[in-house]
Amino acid sequence: MTLCANMHLVYYLDSKIIGARYYHHSQSFEEGDIKSPRDSKGHGTHTASTAAGNIVREASLNGLGLGTARGGVPSAHIAVYKACWEDGCDDADVLAAFDDAVSDGVDILSVSAGSMIPEDYLEDGFAIGSFHATINGILVSMSAGNEGPKKKTLGNYAPWQLSVGAVNINRQFITKVQLGNGKIYEGLLPNSYDLQGKFYDLIYGGDAPNTKLAGDNGMSRYCKRDSLEEDLVKGKIVLCDRGPDKIEDGDWDGSGALQANATGIILTGVKVAEETVDPIPRPASHVGLEENSNIYMYINKTRNPTATIWKSQEINDVLAPYVPSYSSRGPNPVNPNILKPDLVAPGTEILAAYDQPIGDDANNRAEYILDTGTSMACPHATAVAAYVKSFHPEWSPAAIKSALMTTATPMSAKTSPHAEFAYGAGLINPSRAPYPGLVYDLDVKDYVDFLCSQGYSDKLLEQIIRVKATSCSSKSNNETANDLNYPSFTLSIKDPEFVNGVFQRTVTNVGSSNSTYRAKIVAQSGLKINVDPSVLSFTSLGQKKFFVVTVKGPIEKSNIVSASLIWDDGAFQVRSPIVVYVAV
Repeated sequence: MTLCANMHLVYYLDSKIIGARYYHHSQSFEEGDIKSPRDSKGHGTHTASTAAGNIVREASLNGLGLGTARGGVPSAHIAVYKACWEDGCDDADVLAAFDDAVSDGVDILSVSAGSMIPEDYLEDGFAIGSFHATINGILVSMSAGNEGPKKKTLGNYAPWQLSVGAVNINRQFITKVQLGNGKIYEGLLPNSYDLQGKFYDLIYGGDAPNTKLAGDNGMSRYCKRDSLEEDLVKGKIVLCDRGPDKIEDGDWDGSGALQANATGIILTGVKVAEETVDPIPRPASHVGLEENSNIYMYINKTRNPTATIWKSQEINDVLAPYVPSYSSRGPNPVNPNILKPDLVAPGTEILAAYDQPIGDDANNRAEYILDTGTSMACPHATAVAAYVKSFHPEWSPAAIKSALMTTATPMSAKTSPHAEFAYGAGLINPSRAPYPGLVYDLDVKDYVDFLCSQGYSDKLLEQIIRVKATSCSSKSNNETANDLNYPSFTLSIKDPEFVNGVFQRTVTNVGSSNSTYRAKIVAQSGLKINVDPSVLSFTSLGQKKFFVVTVKGPIEKSNIVSASLIWDDGAFQVRSPIVVYVAV
């Protein structure tokens, strides 16, 4: 089996990687670009090894995350299509990469990239390219985006894409900051550096502004780039306040301390347990506002304040799995009645292969690193999709996607705010995914009919997606996204007092030849859901059955109400989320 990755090439080649191409039609390269399929950032190496890396024992980041590393499908091969560069991903390059992947006959596409601004389907290179792949029988797994926790921040949301959000795993890294007065404060950040208990001078970033730089020197309190005076900071541990959420050109809190050669960095968060900070190439910790205040008071009241930062300790996160704040949220910015993300997978502090310098030291290289984002979640889902395809090579991309969604483990809004708009159908379940019982299948005509119902013309569809759509002019204007045979049910409403939605679905039997499924509804009070018929009897594999789901209210004045439909024959439980929400 061959997995395609729209990413970068691992530093070395063996039989694992069977092909590599790169695309850069503009011919203009930025500093840091490598004019080849080689990885220039480590992002592609990390995601590729997560999807299909070989088994490696005693892998770690300087002792953190120590264990056996393996890709989701270590027997798979990788073909690489590099279309993204320092200045981003150009649509022409993206489309060329998709077309070559289709032509090369890859089995699954894994794309840890996407747009940060919602675009119309036929104006988005990733949406168009993934459509071409889908109609050629290739499932496209894509990262949902890292713009959470705000709503409508998804980067990939087309119905033919598998949109993957992230969850935290049950591993946390506690990093202790010890002050010269003996007080210890705990933060959350993977710190692989060991100061061995040696104490260094401690300074507050706001007390070390770069006076040589014109402009707002108040940025020094956040330790932003160029904001700190190196002579005051070099060789010291720096306390940095929490800065604005917006990060531009890699100018994150603490980047100025790194630039000014600080020995250690203490970052600050608002809700540290919900925020995630990647490892920094210095001893560092990420503390809360109260801890920051206490450390700041110590600095102000002490003649010669000192501190040390201890190497991280691994602990069990008892609340996991839950969706972290960074993972992009729904609802779908283009089609509010199609649930996105589709599901979630592990994405926080994932240990995987890496071959780039850590920080500015070219000699400080790591073979493995802990990285975070929906980019890390995406290859987990890719691997499970490949696993399912190995059992069912004849299944369509939609059937595989349905299997992943309907077998996902349900999650709770108590630990993941925004409910299904955070986690979709739930947490991917590799062991159940090959055995869904029933699937919600889709073919090219279904997708074309959907696009027709969204107002696209025959001519536009033929030009952009290369599919002749002679049915658009005759397609009923009454058809909506509710008619797409999707494995979830979403209803956007304006008035919580008036809820009335009708969904038509068809399921295909892939479980037992002779089976009878009964519908079970799990719903909050006030929401009335009817399934007709409520019993589906099958006499053969591949047999299809049609049913209708009707959703009525009123509902409580809540932004989102969650329910689910479970088809159960005693052996298989086929679960689909039902979401009703008030559009704002």
